[in-house]
Amino acid sequence: MINEIYFKDFPGLESKRLLFRKLELTDAPEVQLIRSDEKVMIYMDSERHNTIQYSENFISRNLKMYEDKTGIFWAIIEKSSNRFVGDFAFFKIDSKNSRAEIGYTLKPEFWGMGFMKEAMCTIFNFGFRDLNLHSLEANINPENDNSRAILRKMSFKKEAYFRENYFYNGDYLDSEIYSLLTSEFQLDKYKE
Repeated sequence: MINEIYFKDFPGLESKRLLFRKLELTDAPEVQLIRSDEKVMIYMDSERHNTIQYSENFISRNLKMYEDKTGIFWAIIEKSSNRFVGDFAFFKIDSKNSRAEIGYTLKPEFWGMGFMKEAMCTIFNFGFRDLNLHSLEANINPENDNSRAILRKMSFKKEAYFRENYFYNGDYLDSEIYSLLTSEFQLDKYKE
């Protein structure tokens, strides 16, 4: 079962270069900036955040998930500059089966710097060790080579390929599903 103590006080986390704090409504301009960027959103298969109001509504829904104990959404902050660089979420948390889906974004200017790997190491370690998750799931667009590469680097295994199972923007799209079990996650293996 999920350790629900982390739904009483938000679990702020820290790594060598990054802080992970609760996403707040005041982050809406940063969220709007990242989630309206075509480079970020090309394979996200979700609505672009064309207004700050849209991002505020998005954040509000994610804050509600936390209240309902079905999601935890972090803002990723670079320590040295105090800049918002992206976000990371556990959502669709299934307490009975100790499973969660993951979602993440990173500003393009921070791609290739190892930030997402660092974020995943920190957040997965928390998820498996403290939150008591047994497995994580990632659902990606099959054309998203970058996302697939980081998932494989983090030991995720491909579980399924669904053909035209997701309707978005007038088209039926395919999906790839990846998973990571607690027994497969070895923090020392990923640290540099």
